[in-house]
Amino acid sequence: MAISPRAGDVAVRVVGLSKSYRISHVEQARTIRDSVQLFVTQPRARLRALLRRGEVETIWALRDASFELARGQVLGVIGRNGAGKSTLLKILSRITEPTEGYADINGRLASLLEVGTGFHPELTGRDNIFLNGAILGMRRTEIAARYDEIVEFAGVERFIDTPVKRYSSGMFMRLAFAVAAHLEPDILLVDEILAVGDAEFQRKSLGKMREVTGEGRTVIFVSHNMGAIRTLCDRAILLRDGRIVADGDVDDAVTKYLEDAVGAEVDGHIPAHAARLGTGEARFTHVTIVGDDLRQVPHVYLGQRFTVVVTAEVTTRLRDAVFEIGISTVDGIRVATSFSTDRGQQPWALMPGPTTAALELDVVLIPGRYTVDLGMHYSAGRTIDYVERVFEFEALDTAERGDDTFRHTQRRGFVRPHGRWHAPPELRLRAAQDAH
Repeated sequence: MAISPRAGDVAVRVVGLSKSYRISHVEQARTIRDSVQLFVTQPRARLRALLRRGEVETIWALRDASFELARGQVLGVIGRNGAGKSTLLKILSRITEPTEGYADINGRLASLLEVGTGFHPELTGRDNIFLNGAILGMRRTEIAARYDEIVEFAGVERFIDTPVKRYSSGMFMRLAFAVAAHLEPDILLVDEILAVGDAEFQRKSLGKMREVTGEGRTVIFVSHNMGAIRTLCDRAILLRDGRIVADGDVDDAVTKYLEDAVGAEVDGHIPAHAARLGTGEARFTHVTIVGDDLRQVPHVYLGQRFTVVVTAEVTTRLRDAVFEIGISTVDGIRVATSFSTDRGQQPWALMPGPTTAALELDVVLIPGRYTVDLGMHYSAGRTIDYVERVFEFEALDTAERGDDTFRHTQRRGFVRPHGRWHAPPELRLRAAQDAH
């Protein structure tokens, strides 16, 4: 357990913090045709829905969380989806009120929970910089002193006097992060900032986070990227089902998080108690990896083409479903993502009952352990079901056929592209002569 700081050194004190939500089980509106079809095909499910109609269920998103954070300390908060991480940050940011307990904040706090929160779409980029600074309690002279640095970091000089509603999503995110990171609050709350934006934005964000943490500011950082947690944080808290189950050494907490993952069973069945996000109108039940012969494989050879096969149980008719399959490292770094709508393909119409989707992947993974994340969404973006780290597999360092190998000492990155090397004819001739 972490050592409690002295009273005068405490930046954040959390005591018995809990948050509950009441969920009403109201039958969703659907067409008469859908209702009749569901009654005929799944009468028991229909009867259960009718009996539960009007019931109210209490869900505890956070339960009896207590900790103290010293000034200048960088705390990582980790846990699976639905563990209570974002709820904790929203309470600390005073966005939502706790059901029980309290949190004391000693100092000026800035939160970056959803990039762009607090921006006014009708105001220009320039106006929003000064508006956000004022919200943080900064004087206009303080904001002006950092103004040029903020604009340069965001890379929006040409559009700084344009209303932000006309910004692209990338411009909007860069400016929002630049404002939050440059206005020097005493305490900074960051939720998954490294999971949004393009590669260049993520690189700059991580660099700025390293700079912020090196300046002695207090930071609470939520991320699924265990590499970033290990790099930036000097303490970590692991949340499970809304409760703190580990608090202290970063490597110990990360190790426990990785071991704590609820994945598929050997036959590919996904347990019902796996942590999920989404509306629940469909739930993934099975996932496996097969080779060219359609047989399940325990590992993938270097350069081997493989297929991820998933099965989901659909409870209501879905007219515009989009499947997502992601490949991540065991540390939570997403390596590759594929959506069923890639390259202009249309969303899928799914009927109630089991449905199966398969994704054939022709990607050369650098040797190591990888996991599969599964998602199903509406085309408009709302998530129907999402489960992460449900299947783990290994990419080997040798090819199944031929002499292609990859030495672990040469590992750089996670994917080896299909590259073609070319050399001038005289160099190839010289190499052949030297070989003889």
